[in-house]
Amino acid sequence: MVLLYSMRVLLISINTEPIAMAPLPLGLNCVAVATRNAGHAVRMLDLMGGDDCPSLIREAVAASAPQVIGISVRNIDDQNRAQPRFLLETARTTIATCRALSAATIVVGGAGYSIFPEAALRYLRADFGICGDGEEAFPALLRALERGEPPGGIAGLWRPGALPQNGAAARSELAAQPLPDPALWTVPAGLRPEIWLPFQTRRGCPMDCSYCSTPAIEGAVIRQRPIAGVLQGIAAHVAAGFQHFYFVDSTFNLPPAYARELCAALGAAGLGIRWRCILYPGSVDADLVTKMAAAGCVEASLGFESGCPAMLRNFHKQFDLDQVRTAAALLRDHGIRRTGFLLLGGPGETRESIEESLVFADSLALDQLKLTTGIRIYPGTALERTARKEGVITPGDDLLLPRFYLARGLEGWIEPMLRDWMQERPWCTT
Repeated sequence: MVLLYSMRVLLISINTEPIAMAPLPLGLNCVAVATRNAGHAVRMLDLMGGDDCPSLIREAVAASAPQVIGISVRNIDDQNRAQPRFLLETARTTIATCRALSAATIVVGGAGYSIFPEAALRYLRADFGICGDGEEAFPALLRALERGEPPGGIAGLWRPGALPQNGAAARSELAAQPLPDPALWTVPAGLRPEIWLPFQTRRGCPMDCSYCSTPAIEGAVIRQRPIAGVLQGIAAHVAAGFQHFYFVDSTFNLPPAYARELCAALGAAGLGIRWRCILYPGSVDADLVTKMAAAGCVEASLGFESGCPAMLRNFHKQFDLDQVRTAAALLRDHGIRRTGFLLLGGPGETRESIEESLVFADSLALDQLKLTTGIRIYPGTALERTARKEGVITPGDDLLLPRFYLARGLEGWIEPMLRDWMQERPWCTT
């Protein structure tokens, strides 16, 4: 039987920045499956680890002869205040390469793009952009292009010089969204048992932290994938040779009932996996941690960001330091490795509050502590409003080029102080 596909589509993940780990393009995989399910021929190219990206793109274009090229933009910059690198230059070069090789329509999307849909589209010079979830919006765009119809009315679709009818894509329930396909990963079989495979069980975060871009990308309402679907997706990856999973949900333990049910199901499934996650320190108790450990959790990140109560309030955090201590102790007692984060320099930060945070972090005796100095300013956040009010950024700055907030009085003092502090603490990183 000859399969007749509607359109030929090439999907490219341009991210080559490992930062803390070498992430696989989970979102693009899901979009690829949705595109394939809609009847299109799909080829996916992951440039992570590629030595000669132009040659890889040239080969993929030649092999697929695409009518549409989708490009996933994960990172805008490396979030390094001291020496920021603007990563969209690479993305624009990739698009120019694709233009030279093909007459295909070029569509950009991804987490990084979705924070700056108008500014990034203008800079990248693509034909369209999709802000937010792409599993429905991208196939809808393909359908319009195939029929030669104007692509108006697609939520989340951006075009150069035109404002969208709805700035973000429809945020459908995850039960309707496809699972990632293990066959689409370009991971050699011998490496699969060791690589940490990203997996998402929820999208959206209602916590409204003052600096966070997650609501712009995923929305402020938590959407949960049915537990049965999670188990199905993980089991398929285990059968394909993967053993380590990283739940990339912004808050693994919210809502708590779902987290407990998921851990119980993972434990009962007996898949033999090891996994790690991100915990919100305000909803961690002994029952949850016991279930996590029994289900194979070996590492958890605690995003407490500060050890100063006043700074927690400034960040809009909905937990206190005692809850952080309790969470850290429970994880330690259950043999789960603990990583913590300090985000230093936000509005209201002083030398005294930083010293308070460092003393607090020391008291937790974590396995690893990551320190960040200065906070990347994202549009639509409380931090942006504060920065504009204080004149840290100008009224016309769209924030696409990296801008950072550092409270007055810390410049020139905080960096050498932290270097000295970290010398005696090898478990600390920046």
